[in-house]
Amino acid sequence: MTNGFPPGFTWGAATASYQVEGAVSVDGRGPSIWDTFAHTPGTIADGATGDVADDHYHRFAEDLRLLADLGLKAYRFSIAWPRIIPSGSTVTNPAGLAFYRRLAETCLEYGVTPYATLYHWDLPQPLEDAGGWLVRDTAERFRDYAAVTHAALSDVVKNWMTLNEPWCSAFLGYGSGEHAPGRTVGADALKAAHHLLLGHGLALEAIRCPEGSYGIALNPAPIHAASDSAADRDAARRVDGLRNRLFLEPLLAGKYPADVLEDTGMTDWFAQFEADLPVIGAPLDFVGVNYYCPTTVAAPDGPISSPGEPTTQPGSENIVAVDTGLPKTQMGWPVQASGLRDILVSINKLAPDLPLYVTENGAAYPDELTADGTVEDHDRQAYLEQHIAVCRELVAEGLPLKGYFAWSLLDNFEWAFGFSRRFGIVYVDYASQQRIVKKSGRWLQEFLTS
Repeated sequence: MTNGFPPGFTWGAATASYQVEGAVSVDGRGPSIWDTFAHTPGTIADGATGDVADDHYHRFAEDLRLLADLGLKAYRFSIAWPRIIPSGSTVTNPAGLAFYRRLAETCLEYGVTPYATLYHWDLPQPLEDAGGWLVRDTAERFRDYAAVTHAALSDVVKNWMTLNEPWCSAFLGYGSGEHAPGRTVGADALKAAHHLLLGHGLALEAIRCPEGSYGIALNPAPIHAASDSAADRDAARRVDGLRNRLFLEPLLAGKYPADVLEDTGMTDWFAQFEADLPVIGAPLDFVGVNYYCPTTVAAPDGPISSPGEPTTQPGSENIVAVDTGLPKTQMGWPVQASGLRDILVSINKLAPDLPLYVTENGAAYPDELTADGTVEDHDRQAYLEQHIAVCRELVAEGLPLKGYFAWSLLDNFEWAFGFSRRFGIVYVDYASQQRIVKKSGRWLQEFLTS
């Protein structure tokens, strides 16, 4: 046992390709939607780009040695589609595949199990130019990319996730425009959600083999009503539908939630594609849960929707997020570890025997490097302690939770926030690329090795 966890429980840390790799034009990599978006003035809070990021492309061996020294036995990384197929379709780039082989082999040399995510938001720009996730062809091209990548790496990578947080890709990318590709298409963002899920299912068909383990990483969140009023409860139903049920139900129950399609005016569009549901709902070996915080909502004073507004909540645009007084991270996200329990238990009820992993969990705080060269991130340490304690309780209760990945191994390019938010258990000096393990990282090391 490790502090109440059984032998075989997976302990790891996670990163994502565009956030850490840099080397955006090295060895044949093509442009992604995040390259384009980050270089568009006004899109990134501090004007940064991921051109260099943490230079993980050249420093991955150093980073993996750090991970292993912390006592972590698994590394969740994502594969950049534009490194493998720069145009998004047809011609494969051998240098891209060779990089991820080196990365996976180095993991194994350090006794670290690689967990690969096939899509963490860096869609090849030529596919976005052809319609992106709003068109069905992108799902089919994702299948082809997954097949090529899996065939080349399946001897060294056995654990695969198709997508990371399709809610973000669909609703931040095509709903509010806060993320790449920066489009605001209203309820049509649900088309992107469907094509992402279809791509997931098609990829599973193409890559599944007996030696591997295959899943998806979602970012569900507990949605609470601000009061017991009918209006607030309906607001919570709507937000829960878009954030959680729109993804969990087709994956685990073989259907889309009818109320969500009705709320968004998309019933007729989805009715054309019922034949896709068995593909989307094919059996999974596990579900990954990226958990950060709960959300409490209230009904607006006026109409519940404002058609045409950029939004992550089509059909529910005016619903209000309520501050419940909980402590917050630098992102403004409330800290409530019991929300992790709520989400894992709710998924377990949908699929009682399905293994679950916490594939991301962490917090951003305004870390500072002290004069003696340390980072005393007490708040992050407390956050990790609280959430790991919930995992311990759930495992003791028999819930099939199989692993925990801290987000993130490294401070990195935090999407629309640029380098102004730090999530790492390892501090990165972006000017020198020096890595410094934070107090939270040392606490985790002690927890895992004591």
